[in-house]
Amino acid sequence: MEEHSKRGTALLWTMTLLRIAVGWHFLYEGLWKIIQHGEWTCVGYLRLSRWFAAPLFQAIAENRTATTVCDYAMAWGLTLIGLGLVTGVLSRVASAFGILLMAMFYVAQPPFLVAGGENHFLLLNYNLLEGFALAAVIACPGAGLWTVARALWAKWKARKSDAIGAPAAAGVQSPDRREVIAGLATLPALGVFAGAFAAKHGLSSLVRKPEKVDAVTSASYRFKYQGIGELKKKFAHTVDIGGFQMSRITLGGNLIGGWSHSRDLKYVSTLMKAYNTPRRIYDTMHLAEACGINTISTNPSLMNFIQAYWKEDGGTINFVSDCGHPDVNGEPGVIVGAKKSVDGGAKLIYIHGFGADKWAVEGNWKIMERALKEMRKLGVPVGIGAHAFSTLKFCVEHDLIPDFWMKTFHPGGYWSAQKTPQDQGEGEPGAQKKGWNDNNWCRDPKALAEWFEKRPEPWIAFKTMAAGAVHPKQAIPFVFNGGADAACMGMFDFQVVEDVNLANDAFDKGFADRKRPWCTFPVKKG
Repeated sequence: MEEHSKRGTALLWTMTLLRIAVGWHFLYEGLWKIIQHGEWTCVGYLRLSRWFAAPLFQAIAENRTATTVCDYAMAWGLTLIGLGLVTGVLSRVASAFGILLMAMFYVAQPPFLVAGGENHFLLLNYNLLEGFALAAVIACPGAGLWTVARALWAKWKARKSDAIGAPAAAGVQSPDRREVIAGLATLPALGVFAGAFAAKHGLSSLVRKPEKVDAVTSASYRFKYQGIGELKKKFAHTVDIGGFQMSRITLGGNLIGGWSHSRDLKYVSTLMKAYNTPRRIYDTMHLAEACGINTISTNPSLMNFIQAYWKEDGGTINFVSDCGHPDVNGEPGVIVGAKKSVDGGAKLIYIHGFGADKWAVEGNWKIMERALKEMRKLGVPVGIGAHAFSTLKFCVEHDLIPDFWMKTFHPGGYWSAQKTPQDQGEGEPGAQKKGWNDNNWCRDPKALAEWFEKRPEPWIAFKTMAAGAVHPKQAIPFVFNGGADAACMGMFDFQVVEDVNLANDAFDKGFADRKRPWCTFPVKKG
């Protein structure tokens, strides 16, 4: 009997502490969201949702009224659930609503569609674990202020019965002493929570918005970038290339490869690779998808990463391959790379720019003709890439007309462009070894734009920001006013939303200086 009593006491305290701990988390999350005074929103979480309910959550994210309701419901719901759990008042009801919230969070971003991260353990994550904990609380809620209130009520009823000489009221059962003591433990827990919360956020934050530091110094400056919640709208502009509706803005493949084209700053490519871990690349691609970007540029050696992203993360981003590959048994590498790319799921393939530039300099049009012929047998649109303007002219002179062009295009005039030796031609083999600064790939953008005015094939511009030397606010209008049909833009995760917002603004305003019609493949006549 004594052993049974000890076990009962241990279970009582265990479940009481478990309930308070889970409630502490809910209460903190709720109050934190309330004191943000409009700075927090659920929009970002909903926009990044995946799995079967993603269309519903994303539709809510795009409706301002719905998101406002969700924001208030989330903040106050978490707070009330947390209060109920910490205090032990209506704890079973609070637990039921908490389980509902955890289930919604799990469905929105299930762990099996995210390959890693501190909150993802194959089929489990913290949301599911807290849901299980709340289910246990429903079965055995422990003790709280409700227990104390029941004890006081039973005691008052007993005194009333004694006063009038009546028997004790039926059905009124007083909690025993150990339950009351456990219930009273709620009070110091609430006091500790209040003190810790006030110390971290300040009591004034509950009634007014905290003042921000105006000074920008090494000590007070905080890097702030546009997150998914600040996306104005999804990017919905596409170009039709062989039936593939490609977003007019695509991700650059250097996100995966790690080539920064950073001129003489030798450490930057290493830093870029260290920053863009596999998990961060996955998240960047998923963020791009949520923003309306549906394509990334890559090559056969890196496409396995895209395939892993599809399989492990549930991603849907498409890829365009440059087909770069070493020669195999006398067969040109670009043909080998094209076959591998199409087998791997590439939507578009093209002859790598360095290869086309080299053949143009050598006057080897026959190898390019063979490559185009063999690549077209694979059943997807085939393009030609180029860094040098002269390569385009060479191709047209020898009737090497692709389904689309990949050509560097960006404004000049930035500082490092002026440091480029002027005796080297665009994309000329060996130019970098002779002093070529590897972010300047468009010597005469005006002449290039004029040349493309006479070409009906779609043009995808790349190196559009000259390796970060040109701000996207300038680059995006420049590229599309200059006649490009799509732009490949290298982006870090913290740049994606800003770039999409800038692109949407540019498309909303229109491109008044654009002379070239928007082109597609197959080429539309008339």
